[in-house]
Amino acid sequence: MGRQKTPLSRQLADIDLKLLRIFKAVVDAGGFSAAETELNIATSTISNYMSDLEKRLDMRLCTRGRAGFSVTEQGRVVYEATQELIEALEQFRNRINQTHHQLLGDLHVALAEQVIYVQNSGLVDTLREFNELAPGVKLHLHTQAAEAIPPMVADGSMHAGIAMLLYPQPQLRCEQLFDERMALYCGRGHELFGAPDNRQTLERLNDCSFIESFRMRAGHQFDPAMEHWRTQASAVHQESRLALILSGKFVGYLPGHLAQQQPWQSDLHPLLTRQFGYTNTYQLMIRPQNLQNRILSLFRELLLKHARPPEAPVLHPM
Repeated sequence: MGRQKTPLSRQLADIDLKLLRIFKAVVDAGGFSAAETELNIATSTISNYMSDLEKRLDMRLCTRGRAGFSVTEQGRVVYEATQELIEALEQFRNRINQTHHQLLGDLHVALAEQVIYVQNSGLVDTLREFNELAPGVKLHLHTQAAEAIPPMVADGSMHAGIAMLLYPQPQLRCEQLFDERMALYCGRGHELFGAPDNRQTLERLNDCSFIESFRMRAGHQFDPAMEHWRTQASAVHQESRLALILSGKFVGYLPGHLAQQQPWQSDLHPLLTRQFGYTNTYQLMIRPQNLQNRILSLFRELLLKHARPPEAPVLHPM
């Protein structure tokens, strides 16, 4: 006969913290399969962990099946309590760190995709110096779509985020870091490949198939001509957008640093860059209440030192 599991109400052990963190990751991701990449754990193992946690709590936390994943009312209470617990542990660690010269703990930073390729980002130099000054801190870098990063910083899932802002984020402290130039591209085989920047090319754009982007949405277009563009595809991540453009069937926006890379540099052609190009300004996002976190404070200080700030006003933020 197996040993009876101890209910969580009687004793809080390391395994309970682990299970609660996994549960939070599953809820944040929206399901077991979606959390597999983030946790680097097989879906079947995640399912076993969740069953174990439900037994320890004697609660049904979530439902999963053909109808999809959902959190029960009890699960929502546990999720909110887990958030409070993780924040309390973080505050405890900060208090302890303040009494030592050596920084210990974890730092989770969400990065917009392709940031590493922006030459003036200062990210590599920041990571190098940060590790030299705080070797006891475990760094966790998470690549995310730009629009997903502010909510993750706001809810405490990430200590910091580096991305362009699509909408104002009054609940976050945002500081400008560096610029990224965006341009409209078509691929080899497209009817406009090699076309000059003239009025005829502008008129021919109306017959092209575009990849949807934030700047093409109503209310965010910065040129009247964009109102006539037909969006025939969508791609959240830049790699997917690049693949669509390289097919020779679609026109879409890419950052210049990505378009200039090998081996596809010669297979991309910019279109009317003076009229339709624009600048993104990347920003560091943190929660104001986390400014006292010594680990985060050091990372912020180094990033602001190494990143090259915008040299000119932003023309058309993404």
